[in-house]
Amino acid sequence: MEKLPTGNETILIVDDQETVWDFLIEALQNLGYTVIIAENGEDAVSICRESPGSIDLVLLDMIMPKMGGHTAFYQIKAIDPKIHVLLSSGYVDAASVEDLLKNGADGFLEKPHRIKTLARELRRILDPEKQA
Repeated sequence: MEKLPTGNETILIVDDQETVWDFLIEALQNLGYTVIIAENGEDAVSICRESPGSIDLVLLDMIMPKMGGHTAFYQIKAIDPKIHVLLSSGYVDAASVEDLLKNGADGFLEKPHRIKTLARELRRILDPEKQA
């Protein structure tokens, strides 16, 4: 079996589906990451505001109740302009993804997540110096 890339960073998962949390928490913790969960964009913005600089990457679902990914992205980036954001969705408007990618999002992953793809994408974003 192929060895997946690991890390020790803190990942904030922003998603309103418990099944997604369960899978991602277990998979990412097994790869060495610290995982924080937010059920919606509002919670994610609060977490980022309360602990600036402590989150390395946000895995941000685009479609959620209370505050969707598009709005949450801009508020999170206003709090921490250097934070990495990986967009995620099963169904989303391509124009809104393009808008966020142009404005600093680090990538987009379609759902359902494949852990191999996610693990590689995390390292691509978190280790830019290794990509050269």
